[in-house]
Amino acid sequence: MPNSVGVLLIEDDPAVLLGTQQTLQLAGFEVEPFADAESAIPSIVPGVPAIVVCDVKLPGLDGMGLLVKAQSIDRDLAVILITGHGDVAMAVNAMRLGAYDFVEKPFPPDRLVEMATRAAEKRRLILQVRALRAQLADQCGIEASIIGSSSAIRRVRQFVLDLAGPPANVLIQGETGTGKELIARSLHQHSPRSSKPFVAVNCGSVPEQLFESEMFGHEPGSFTDASHRRIGKFQHAHGGTLFLDEIESMPAGLQVKLLRVLQDQKSSGWDRMNR
Repeated sequence: MPNSVGVLLIEDDPAVLLGTQQTLQLAGFEVEPFADAESAIPSIVPGVPAIVVCDVKLPGLDGMGLLVKAQSIDRDLAVILITGHGDVAMAVNAMRLGAYDFVEKPFPPDRLVEMATRAAEKRRLILQVRALRAQLADQCGIEASIIGSSSAIRRVRQFVLDLAGPPANVLIQGETGTGKELIARSLHQHSPRSSKPFVAVNCGSVPEQLFESEMFGHEPGSFTDASHRRIGKFQHAHGGTLFLDEIESMPAGLQVKLLRVLQDQKSSGWDRMNR
């Protein structure tokens, strides 16, 4: 399968240019050859789907100068420099300036192909990330948080929007890592409660002896060591959304108490809550 990222090849020796071009083409690359750096510059534009393979010793603008120019146009453009001089200091300087890699003449064709393949894959991923970021920047609303274009994802987004309005308790089920908190946050963000707090609680991480104080708060002197008033999660989330994660990991006794709160929509005499 042809590579989706091509090669801008710059070499002033016609025989080396042709041989290197054929090597890369046999590996599946589309190659655009140039005999000097100046003629290649118009093809180096931001977001170009290509990498650069360039000889260091060129008439006019040399490879190091082209590297600096390419970096100023697109800082993520991979540039592979080729030299026949074995100058270690030059190689170090090239890498410091942002070269992707450095290879000496004469080199085995497979080495250049391997190097170009790695550079092209990195370039492909960089361009893919840029495209996704641009897509997100253009999107608004729920598409920016629940990403995807499949029919299943579209149904999820619509379901979230349908549920976001009413002040109802919502049960979100799914395996670990499937995005339950993402759905909960989306419900909150697209609801009339979006300006109020979103409070997430991992029920499995709260010690049993502290659970009631953590969830419902306490007043000074209500128990030993209660020296000051504590606002519980329910009160903190008042008017907003309380997300109770891993609720099944709670002790059964605490689940019963929590169920009573959710049914009555009241906790220790506090006002009616929206969520």
